[in-house]
Amino acid sequence: MGGAAPALAATPSSFTAIPADPRAVTVTAVGDGVADDSAAIQAAIDAAEAKGGGGIVFLPAGRYRISRTLFVWPGVRVFGAGRTRPVVLLGANTPGFQRGVGSMVFFTGNRPGGAAPGPGGVVAPPKVPVPPPTSVPFNPNIADANSGTFYSALSNIDFEIGEGNPAATAVRFHTAQHAFLSHIDFRLGSALAGIYQVGNVGQNLRFFGGRYGILTEKPSAAWQYTLLDSEFDGQRDAAIREHEAGLTLVNTVFRNVPVGIEIDEGYGDWLWGKDVRFENVARAGVIISNEGNAYTQIGFDNAVASGTPVFARFRDSGKTVSGPSARYRVKEFTYGLTVPALGQTGLFETRMDAAPMRSLPARRRPAIRALPAMSAWANVRTLGIKGDGSSDDTAALQRAIDTHRVLYFPAGFYQVSDRLTLRPDSVLIGLHPSLTRITLGDDSPAYRGIGSPRALLESARGGNAIVSGLGLDTGGINPRATALLWRAGETSLVDDVRFLGGHGTNAADGTRIDPYNANHTADPDPRKRWDGQYTSLWVTDGGGGTFNNLWTPSTFAQSGMFVSNTSTPGFVYEMSAEHHARAEIVLDGVRNWEFLAPQTEEEAGESRNAVSLEVRNSRNILFANYHGYRVTRSLQPAPAAVRLYGSTDIRFRNVHVNAESGFATCDANGCGTYLRASKYPYENAIQDMTSGLEVREREFAVLDITNAPAPPATPTLAPVRKLADGFYSAGGGAVDADGKLYFVDRYFQRIHGWSAAEGLSIAADAPLDPVNLAVDKSGNLLVLSSDRPEATVYAIEPGKPEKVETIAPTPVSDRSGRRVALPSSFWNNGEFRDQYDPATDRFTTLAEMFARDMAVPKAREYVSPDGSLVLPAYRVWQQGPTNFLGWRFSDTLDTYGFVTGSVGDRVFVSNGSEDRTYSGLLGPGGAVTELKPFANRGGESVVRGSDGRVYIANGQIFVFNADGSEAGRIDVPERPLQLLFGGPGGRTLFILTHHSLYAAEP
Repeated sequence: MGGAAPALAATPSSFTAIPADPRAVTVTAVGDGVADDSAAIQAAIDAAEAKGGGGIVFLPAGRYRISRTLFVWPGVRVFGAGRTRPVVLLGANTPGFQRGVGSMVFFTGNRPGGAAPGPGGVVAPPKVPVPPPTSVPFNPNIADANSGTFYSALSNIDFEIGEGNPAATAVRFHTAQHAFLSHIDFRLGSALAGIYQVGNVGQNLRFFGGRYGILTEKPSAAWQYTLLDSEFDGQRDAAIREHEAGLTLVNTVFRNVPVGIEIDEGYGDWLWGKDVRFENVARAGVIISNEGNAYTQIGFDNAVASGTPVFARFRDSGKTVSGPSARYRVKEFTYGLTVPALGQTGLFETRMDAAPMRSLPARRRPAIRALPAMSAWANVRTLGIKGDGSSDDTAALQRAIDTHRVLYFPAGFYQVSDRLTLRPDSVLIGLHPSLTRITLGDDSPAYRGIGSPRALLESARGGNAIVSGLGLDTGGINPRATALLWRAGETSLVDDVRFLGGHGTNAADGTRIDPYNANHTADPDPRKRWDGQYTSLWVTDGGGGTFNNLWTPSTFAQSGMFVSNTSTPGFVYEMSAEHHARAEIVLDGVRNWEFLAPQTEEEAGESRNAVSLEVRNSRNILFANYHGYRVTRSLQPAPAAVRLYGSTDIRFRNVHVNAESGFATCDANGCGTYLRASKYPYENAIQDMTSGLEVREREFAVLDITNAPAPPATPTLAPVRKLADGFYSAGGGAVDADGKLYFVDRYFQRIHGWSAAEGLSIAADAPLDPVNLAVDKSGNLLVLSSDRPEATVYAIEPGKPEKVETIAPTPVSDRSGRRVALPSSFWNNGEFRDQYDPATDRFTTLAEMFARDMAVPKAREYVSPDGSLVLPAYRVWQQGPTNFLGWRFSDTLDTYGFVTGSVGDRVFVSNGSEDRTYSGLLGPGGAVTELKPFANRGGESVVRGSDGRVYIANGQIFVFNADGSEAGRIDVPERPLQLLFGGPGGRTLFILTHHSLYAAEP
């Protein structure tokens, strides 16, 4: 099988022994580097997963040759253990790793098996929508890790790839929360990459050789990837080649490579680097692509470089940003949409603040402290602590904390009834925060009623305590509970901690708990009240330190993290705060904190009114690579992701406020991916409640909140006037032949009309779930409804709303003279497919995917009653229960409204995943071909006026001349969502917002 690669010097081990844990599985294999240990390692992983809810696997020191892909099932963590790190070895010329991409270790999203027997008693494998062809041998029944793959990890295991494996990659790791790779050396030789497809967190990873250290696209969960305390040395093409990874680098070194970070052609990224070093990087520290696009956001803070003459190279224009000398320090570098002040729109800028240095400083201390040596660990099971989920371990645990500095918790549920108080130097260690929990029983007497917050776990004031790898569960009926009250000092650490409750919480048997009642309005247990406890993580009273890889989604808590009354520095890396009713992260009276790669998510049920960040009375705060997300199934508008109260010196770098995503699924029509955009992202990125100013840009690279006077605003091209207001969520408008406007207030299932002669009217209010409208030549309203799994189209005649004519889809006809209605905005990203083509060594670009998909005609269409208008029948996807209103998605349901044209017309459409507007030729079945980029603004809608100008709603209304040059801007008091021309002669620009109707005459 090719033999073993030559042995290399062993790397010091982070886990020098196998800790006693009855639930864990230890690999039994030869481990001599010659025998094939693939089956033995896989058997141990299988055995750990079979216990339910994931598992823990220990791989003893040794050299383990494998000949095929190892599959790590969801929630399984694999740890190397021994005086030296174990090594997983791919021998020279191992079959299957010469072409395409082959993964040595593949983190998965499912484990095949358990399906009902099919014909003849054969177990039918599950359908996998997009099985990645990177396993050796390829197994189409195994899904990639995905946005629901939690807790998976691999640590303290090195990889070596022998010669003759040019397609090999060590690890495929497309995981979501509480997943990580740590303490790994990758000896890659001539291989393709160390990691192909990343997720969540990497720590203390070292890459030697290979074509790339990391080769990746967007993480499957569509949020950031944070890489800490890592090194790259000697890669042939680039240390990291990526796009849309939300790449967040801390204390990372690039050495002896042509390129540090290369962003792929046609793509951007939210890239942020803190304390990054470039040493002998010949061509460029970073190659930036997709210039002039809001999704390209690049920033570095305190980078140093030597032998790196070009710090940044722009792929599209060929421009370079050079260093000032052979050795230099970059205090700050930013590129992207730069917002000058609150209340302003952005402009693209490159900023570089760099100065020569005589010599490079020593590398900074690691961002993440090492755990104490295992010789200091005291196993709590040997101290009279049961962890069986029923015995009250409170007194025994407190005694253990008082008498031992370092405590190790084997997997188990450690039930308590009152607060545990740490020493200043306490260290609590677990290895799996879902399987290893400190749990407060519901309705514990100490936590009942009204009163001050009472912690489940509380640190001492000051000190350098550590809590790592544990789950903290305050239940759902403990109104005074806060899970972790942290007063520890600047060198303290909270790492890999899960705050249980809400999404992703497993029961004791490993099954996933459903956090909803039947209609997603509350917990299944009515005694468990959403927003019924204090915050999950409270840092206060001078507390600070480092907070890494935290997941805090308990719906019962008032917020995921609350920081108050402290100026002690705090550093937050890759925190996921989600699903709270009011706020995810709150700061009050805080100084000197940095949040790198914070991610928030708002659900349709519990988080309709939540803000992502609330900052009060605070100074000197940095938010970098911040993602504020509302789920696509959201049904309610929300004004802003961030709210500021009495705060200044707040620095935002790389902001992504969104509400679109994709999912991979199979149904009766086959398997595939679906990419969708919600109509209800946060309307604005930021609202400053003190000044009343807001930031409409939802994608930008730079904004500093200061007390400096704002620059003068750009004059508006035309004044706007309000015609009507009081709507819940207006949209889906259309204009008839006389210029009368019709539109939908979706929440109230009402169709309104408006004209200068009549004012506002009600055209229909039947409970038929109208979403979007079109009008045929005879004035009939063609209504797209979300009422059925395939959606429904019906027609009504204004003035006779009680007469409803349902329209069935029919095969597309080539009859001339008909107008075609199609969405004015799309979301087309392809994020669940591998876009890398090894044969051509390139990624399919977003523009290519958009052009490919837009060119495909629909097979069926809905024809209006008079035959003058057709609506192509776009595929509709169902997510969740079939009777749950609003969980159906299609391009036609998701758009804010339609554009119409005749076959052969050039029409304008936007692709939100690129923030770009295109023009293209309209064909039968809604196909759009010959797409041409028109503007690097692509928002909620686009319309062309009779003057030939093109109007794009993207925070404000941006106006472009026919040749694509900017003509100016029309400012609107609220965020414009849909634009239509109507009124007498079609000269009135109607502007729909969620809550109001405006008009202008440009």
